[in-house]
Amino acid sequence: MRPIARKKKTEFGFGFRAEEFVLGAGEIVSFAAEVTPDPAKRDHFWITIRAGKFGRLQISISTYSSKHAADGFDPRIRVGVMRSQWSQLPAAGLFPAARLDYAELERITAIVYQEMERSELEKFLAAKAGRANFVEAWGAFYLRGKPGIHQVHSRRASCSVRTDYVGRDGAARFYYRENLAEMILFKYCGQA
Repeated sequence: MRPIARKKKTEFGFGFRAEEFVLGAGEIVSFAAEVTPDPAKRDHFWITIRAGKFGRLQISISTYSSKHAADGFDPRIRVGVMRSQWSQLPAAGLFPAARLDYAELERITAIVYQEMERSELEKFLAAKAGRANFVEAWGAFYLRGKPGIHQVHSRRASCSVRTDYVGRDGAARFYYRENLAEMILFKYCGQA
């Protein structure tokens, strides 16, 4: 009798490992800014999508860097927008992601980054999610009660984080009914 094959604990039974670089895509089910009794700990905006056969998937976007604030650096997120046209929506689902590098995007498109306060970024993301009919997000897979994607921002070294990941930048692309798409790029203090 052959032994029963066991999945690695880090796969969560979803076929993806913790922190694996992934692309999630689907229709928006809901969105909201994080709610917490301690306003100083409110630092995320959540978008839940219907990711095809995978099911519901939560996209967790940072709206403020508590680590940068604690280390005496600017905690605001810098936001850049790349606009494009689309004629067909991408497939819904959760997939292993190919390389995504802001530096490569910036070589082909002039992107202006603007610092945003937490509440301003929450309103910005709510407006984008409220208008969009579909979203894609690049980032790291996680499971904290439910499956999701986090690290939806540049992964290059910053003022407070010295680890430098190349080709694993996270982003979100919103698709609107009028065949316009906006890819939103997020950077922290010290990320070129």
